[in-house]
Order: sequence, then C-alpha cells, then structure tokens
Amino acid sequence: MAYRNDQRLPLDEGGGSGPVLRLSVNPRARRLSVRIDARAGEAVVIAPTERGLTQAVAFARTKSVWICERLAVRPKGRPLEPGQVISLRGRPVRLEAVPGAGAARLVEEGTVIRSGGEGEAYARRVENLLKREARDTLLERTDHHLRALGQTPVKMSIADTRSRWGSCSPHNRTIRYSWRVIMAPPPVIDYLAAHEVAHLVHADHSPAYWSVVERLVGDHRPWRKWLKDYGGALHAVGR
Repeated sequence: MAYRNDQRLPLDEGGGSGPVLRLSVNPRARRLSVRIDARAGEAVVIAPTERGLTQAVAFARTKSVWICERLAVRPKGRPLEPGQVISLRGRPVRLEAVPGAGAARLVEEGTVIRSGGEGEAYARRVENLLKREARDTLLERTDHHLRALGQTPVKMSIADTRSRWGSCSPHNRTIRYSWRVIMAPPPVIDYLAAHEVAHLVHADHSPAYWSVVERLVGDHRPWRKWLKDYGGALHAVGR
C-alpha cells in the first residue's frame, strides 16, 4: 500500500477506533521516527520520503504499546465552567458565573473571569474573552518584532489549531496563531510571536532562521521547551 504525506490511519491494522497515526514526510529526517503529538492526540510517523512511509508505519506498529501508554497520560479535556481555575498569561484565573447573558469580563485585577450564560453558552463567552485577550497581546508583540526587523505590517488572525501554535505565510504576509497561547507565561507568548515573524526573513528552520529568533528574544530554548512540556494541558482546556 502506498501512503502519502499528512495521511491519517489507525494504529491498529484492523482499522479499530484506537489511536491514530499521522504520516509526515520530512526531507531533513535522517531516520524513521515516531513522536507523540499530545495536543492533537495522535502519533506522528516521520520518514524522509513518501516511499519510506510504508516502512515507517510498520515501525510505528511495533511501538503500539508505547504509543498507547504515551497517549493515555496526555491531559484530559475539561469544559470551561464556573469554579474552574485556568491560566491567563501564566497566572491563575478563577471562572465565576453571574445571572443573565452578559459577556465574559475580567474583574478583581484580572484574577477572576465572570460571565453570564449556562453550559455551552457560558463556555463560549469565556472562550471569546480569551480570544480577544490573545488577539490584543499577539498583535502588540507581533508589531514589536516586525519593527525590530524593519518589516512591514502583516495580516494576523487567531484560530484554534490542534497541531500548531502558529504559522506564517511569507508570500502573502499572513500570520496565524492559536489563541490558547494566551494561557502561557508572557515570555512564551513573546517567543511565539518572534518565531512566526522570523519566518518572514527565513521560511525554513535553518541556523540563520534561529539566529533571527535569538536576536529578537535571546535564548529561545526554555520557551520552546515550555510549549513542549505544557502545551498539551493548554490544548485540553475547554475541550
């Protein structure tokens, strides 16, 4: 069977409803490998070429126990509801309900989010507030890094992606971010903005690219590691 880049298929050859494999071709990869994408709840199978994906899938299936164990411990989703404590810019914020259908708002010096509505309506209002906060913060940090590099403005958008924190299209000068990064500490948010803006200079992840990121935010490795270690928990919020 021929496989293709970005194809998804069951880990179980019988086609069961268990874990999913996402196939990825990376010409820079030196060997077949499998990694866990906790945010998407998938195992990513990586090969240097599409031809190598057949062998990579077979390799992944020999690791089925490990894959299932890793996916089993990823953070479980929890709806946004009154009484829950979430993070906003790295600080704990408590969710509270108020009568009526009013929009969510930050109160008590940013330590509480109060919103009207019930059930899904309540969760939607809180999520909309988080998206507004994300848009404002990311717009400011994006503009900051654009100015630092002498770049002209870009079109920025906020989304709820499952596998990426951000993406940049240099050819049409657009940057898209996951709103969920607003729950991370400010240096992580700043790093993400720098990461995407730097792609306007270098579209790849070459040493030259990383030198641009370092020029913008200094040592970026702690913030990359933070997203790797805790990003899954942010993607579980409100799921």
